[in-house]
Amino acid sequence: MAEIVVAEPSIASTSNTQTNGRGGYGSNNNGAKSFYMKSITSGRDYVPEPFDSEKLPVTLRSEIQRFLRVANLIDAQEPRVACLCRFHAFVVAHDLDRNSRGRGVRQFKTALLQRLEQDEVVTYRKRKEKSDVREVRRVYREYKDYIIKHGGESTLENRDALIKAGTIAAVLFEVSNTLTKAAGTQGNADNDVNRRSEFYEFNILPLDQGGVHQAIMQLTEIKAAVAAVRNVEGIPFIEEFTNQKPHFDLFDWLQNSFGFQKGNVANQREHLILLLANLHIRRSNKLANTSKLADGVLDDLMKKFFKNYTEWCKFLEKKNSIRLPLSDPEAQQYKILYIGLYLLIWGEAANVRFMPECLAYIFHHMAYDMHSMLMGATILSTDGTFTPAYGGGPESFLNNVVTPIYEVIREEAKKNQNGMTDHSTWRNYDDLNEFFWSPDCFQLEWPMNKEHDFFYVDFCEDPKRKNNKGSDKLKTEKKTEENDEEMELNKDDESTEEQPKPKEKKWLGKTNFVEFRSFWHVFRSFDRMWAFLILSLQAMIIMACHDLNSPLQMFDTPILEDIMSIFITSAVLKLVQGLVPTLTSLFLILCLHGKLDP
Repeated sequence: MAEIVVAEPSIASTSNTQTNGRGGYGSNNNGAKSFYMKSITSGRDYVPEPFDSEKLPVTLRSEIQRFLRVANLIDAQEPRVACLCRFHAFVVAHDLDRNSRGRGVRQFKTALLQRLEQDEVVTYRKRKEKSDVREVRRVYREYKDYIIKHGGESTLENRDALIKAGTIAAVLFEVSNTLTKAAGTQGNADNDVNRRSEFYEFNILPLDQGGVHQAIMQLTEIKAAVAAVRNVEGIPFIEEFTNQKPHFDLFDWLQNSFGFQKGNVANQREHLILLLANLHIRRSNKLANTSKLADGVLDDLMKKFFKNYTEWCKFLEKKNSIRLPLSDPEAQQYKILYIGLYLLIWGEAANVRFMPECLAYIFHHMAYDMHSMLMGATILSTDGTFTPAYGGGPESFLNNVVTPIYEVIREEAKKNQNGMTDHSTWRNYDDLNEFFWSPDCFQLEWPMNKEHDFFYVDFCEDPKRKNNKGSDKLKTEKKTEENDEEMELNKDDESTEEQPKPKEKKWLGKTNFVEFRSFWHVFRSFDRMWAFLILSLQAMIIMACHDLNSPLQMFDTPILEDIMSIFITSAVLKLVQGLVPTLTSLFLILCLHGKLDP
């Protein structure tokens, strides 16, 4: 096959377009109508003209513009594929707005349908393959081969051509998938071809097979980081997954073991590789062999990532779950696994990221599970192998770990009622996170016990109940008295065997800090201003009492002694400022323990 040249968009001035066709929506600055270009399809006189891919309905532009642009780019060389791209854009537009309610949608769909009807017969005759699916795949493979062949070149012209080729290949891949699903048995016959020519999406690093020739993948530090991540030698249960993917790495093993999301795994894999490459290049001058990742690079990352986790374990007097082997190759592999596990937990944690100690608790148990898998621990199961508490199924971590905690956060936030309720009646991120500051958090167990009080949200707390607190207390006292009488009457009828009663769930409430709104905050928040005003008032009263005629009289001994008394007042005010927070905290503690009413 001859080398292809990336197609350039054909430019046609609007002044030479036909004005006797049906116009599209909108108008230009000169008042003349802007028309969607229509092709002349009279046999050999067929001249493909670009369909307007810029003036599109606002509601459809983001979804269909790329297909129309690519169709204009390849229309001259591959008219049949361009027609299929426009047809795919029409299908997407129809699915988004079936009733054509959006502004300009009906005009756009009518113009595009006319263009498709005109191009259908002529482009079908120009098809080079037996089916439309194979036609699209043929063109797609040409652009994919072009990307692989010229990916290592770094000239400016070649870079622009590669960007265009990548854009065209991505669109053709999507169109090919749609045609394959519609073709049925014909598409199933070509599944192996589609699998070999898959176009992988990436952010910075093309980690698929075709991306090896890219310039960025030829950097020494990138090669060292990728090799370290792909080192799966000695990892247990690796034989079950190596056949699923050509480049199976440590992140794929974590995904299959704990059920992380595919997109999260791809992002964090690239994230870690870039971190390792950046730290490796800083140490490259000190290393004799820069093609191998230095162990000091991972040590630096371990200190940064697990600083909070290790301090949390020391505070709770718990042994951390990071266990490293003695040999250097295995230790490097384990360090990457621990860092990758933490990144995957963080990347999928959503709002739980605002609770760092909660993340430490999750990592503590998942790291222990991972260590047990690496050590080949066994449990009483059918196959005799260790399986993590959460793992196996797709999105298992999101559904079983993150979602229950997120539900508690959401339900507690609903109790806030846009700031109308008291701070003591609901828990925010800090309150939920403070639960993991004490060893009591390990009562949640692993897997987490959903019946624990941490997951219980008390919806009965309402600011309206504050007005009826007195009546509620009287009712509860009466109920307790009646219950005591019933207990005394039924003592004789009790059997020797007592049936265990289900434990009543209790709302944990605040852990350390509670804020009560009061008008006294005006004085507490602006204490310096009030102190200045009081001292100024005292000084002015002294000056008025002595009936000063001149400012110089302030330096007289009797008057100066009286004015100096403001420093005594200042000391008293500072003493009051120090006592007020102490007394307020004592008051709040008594309120929390139910000894006083706030």
